[in-house]
Amino acid sequence: MPTGKQEYDQMAKKAAPPSKKGKDLFFAFLFGGLICTLGQALNVLYAYLGFSETEVKAATPVTLIVVTAALTGAGVFDKIAKVAGAGTFVPITGFANAIVSPAMEFRAEGRVLGTGAKLFSIAGPVIVYGVSAAVVYGLIAYIFHLY
Repeated sequence: MPTGKQEYDQMAKKAAPPSKKGKDLFFAFLFGGLICTLGQALNVLYAYLGFSETEVKAATPVTLIVVTAALTGAGVFDKIAKVAGAGTFVPITGFANAIVSPAMEFRAEGRVLGTGAKLFSIAGPVIVYGVSAAVVYGLIAYIFHLY
């Protein structure tokens, strides 16, 4: 007699369509590459417009974040992500989407308890553990004079 877990696994297998891994890999690579190419094009454009190196390094990610946030807010980024899959997880665009999506989902609950409270519900742990890892690395580098 199958256990509850075995029954669930059988039911889930019937309900979930099989993944087309080759197609998924292709589109993830394609869209991830396009996002990176867009970032490089923005670098070149901003340098051409006379931005300093520091300004280019700031303007490019800010532009990618704003564009991703706007596309997420308009519901377009989710449609792209359905086709692109993991290709949209390129860190800067994935992070922007992870911040805007929960805020959009809970906006009906108000600006403070909805949008404000949920803004970092997904990205918050990433920030916390990223900063924590940076502090630990910094302490190790300081103690062992690795800087």
